[in-house]
Amino acid sequence: MLKLKLTANKFNSDPYWATPIFDDGPANPSEFLELFDQNGYDLCQLEQLYAMANQVDTNYHRTNHVAFKQEWFEDEDNSVSGPHINHTAMFERKGYQGQALEQLQTWADTGHPLCYKLIQMKPKWGLDFSIDYVDDQANVFELLHWEWDGFDYEEVQEKKDLMDQFLISQDWEHSAKVMLSKKDEWHHLPFFEQSKWKTDFFGIEKERFKMVLWK
Repeated sequence: MLKLKLTANKFNSDPYWATPIFDDGPANPSEFLELFDQNGYDLCQLEQLYAMANQVDTNYHRTNHVAFKQEWFEDEDNSVSGPHINHTAMFERKGYQGQALEQLQTWADTGHPLCYKLIQMKPKWGLDFSIDYVDDQANVFELLHWEWDGFDYEEVQEKKDLMDQFLISQDWEHSAKVMLSKKDEWHHLPFFEQSKWKTDFFGIEKERFKMVLWK
């Protein structure tokens, strides 16, 4: 049975990376900006180099997706049936200041305007909580998948504190049974409509994510 435990991980309140990439960085920084994520948390190769320069550990989030990510909750029982964790994560995406910003500006001024993608970034923080359900009757569904982003650290931290207590206090087995009994109300709905039905079911604020991060 799912038994959530809040991890000791904390957001870093500092919005910026200031340390430049060592050894003056790549000869062609534009090549390190491919597949830039405009509204999520995937780090391009250039951002990953800045993460290393600023002594930040990154993690894979799905195959080949690297992010500044920490685990939000753990399941003490490691559930593999009934309600169980798909993923729970705390994300961060940093802006740039100091010598790191100067380095990016130099590249932008000398033939690499793609660097403005990093120069113009607004720092943001995000929460991602996903609980699935499966049973031996072949029922499979998303019990709750809730994502919430923000550009204001204090706002996101306040939301996290609220959701910490709410999520820990839930009887997920009971909620799954009730939701399954009401599947005719939500199972046919498209993605966003189904998400709203479930946040209304749990009595929480609707999701807020995919916020465009450029100034």
